[in-house]
Amino acid sequence: MTSIRNNTKSLQATSFSLKPMMFETFVCTMAMMAFAALAAPISRVIGLSAWQVGAAVTVAGLAWVIMARVWGRLSDRKGRRPVMLFGLTGFVVSYFILALFIDYALHSAILPVMAFIGIVVGRGIAGFFYAAVPVTTAALVADHIAPDSRAGAMAGVGAASAAGMVIGPGLAGLLGPISLSLPLYITAFFPVIALLVLWRVLPKVELHAQPSANTVSLGDKRLRSAVGVAFVSTFSVAVAQIIVGFFVLDQLQLEPAQAARAAGVALAIVGVALIIAQIVLQKLTWQPKQLILCGGLIAAVGFVSAVLAVNTMTIWASYAIAGFGMGWIYPSVSALAANSVNPTEQGAAAGIVSAAQGLGIISGPIVGTGLYGVDNTMPYLLIANMLVVIVFWAARR
Repeated sequence: MTSIRNNTKSLQATSFSLKPMMFETFVCTMAMMAFAALAAPISRVIGLSAWQVGAAVTVAGLAWVIMARVWGRLSDRKGRRPVMLFGLTGFVVSYFILALFIDYALHSAILPVMAFIGIVVGRGIAGFFYAAVPVTTAALVADHIAPDSRAGAMAGVGAASAAGMVIGPGLAGLLGPISLSLPLYITAFFPVIALLVLWRVLPKVELHAQPSANTVSLGDKRLRSAVGVAFVSTFSVAVAQIIVGFFVLDQLQLEPAQAARAAGVALAIVGVALIIAQIVLQKLTWQPKQLILCGGLIAAVGFVSAVLAVNTMTIWASYAIAGFGMGWIYPSVSALAANSVNPTEQGAAAGIVSAAQGLGIISGPIVGTGLYGVDNTMPYLLIANMLVVIVFWAARR
């Protein structure tokens, strides 16, 4: 007990800055989103079909879901610093190798099936290691930030992620006409800088949780609200991302080139709205459940209004409203989970929430496209209703 108290005092005395966490989140999100933006043109050059690109994205999500809890628990036992640095190192190496492989596939006569296998394996390994990064980031914030300030702190990290969501595809769009592989190399370089920065500034003195028989489980009652909101919110965003291109084609009757532009602008607007929402959140003193309730209702209004869109301006406005609401939900979920468990369980809790988010990312596109085939407004109505139900349920628990 004495050693734990001493470690706790040392932690409190150690200066902790969110800025390195924000930079790391920004560059890693930028790298992931740059690949997503280039996936379609790369697949056309290599000779892959749409389902093969989807499979590569799904594999990375599955790796995230499987490993999030593992990395979280490991960080509770071994410490945040070693797990963060190990995971980020693995991501840096695997992403750079993936960039090399894609560059080779673009400029060689490699069989499409071999290119498909290589990209799936590369994305899977990158997702395997990347799963450690958001988990340990959330746990570090919970370790060093007081409970009533955690939502604001996570909003800062979330704003950095949203910035990466905007700049990653933008960079890919700017450099893609020059070379499809150049954006991958550039975005692979920035995580190296983040790794060096974190190696230098991450706290070396940590409170190591001892393994306990009372481990945090997927069904832990304390985390049900956070897990439910985490799943529904990421599921909703994944659905909205995957159907917007089809929706503007069919509902607004745009030509393919115009539809691609409209969908791209809509997704960029979501990133900007996320940044604005999380900047506003940092000025508020609301509790996580209040932010989740208000954010969920705002997002639901945005998704319902998308059904009524009659031109590109209205679909962009709808996505802006939805993105703003989501900007209040994401950081609040992490804060709600952190505030619901003991200090020695922060990594495990963050891992469970991250796994729920990964499950939403995987299942959203499948359900969304399936429902779209029945009725093109059904996906929007589904996620709006899911958000209303889950945020009221979480607020009452």
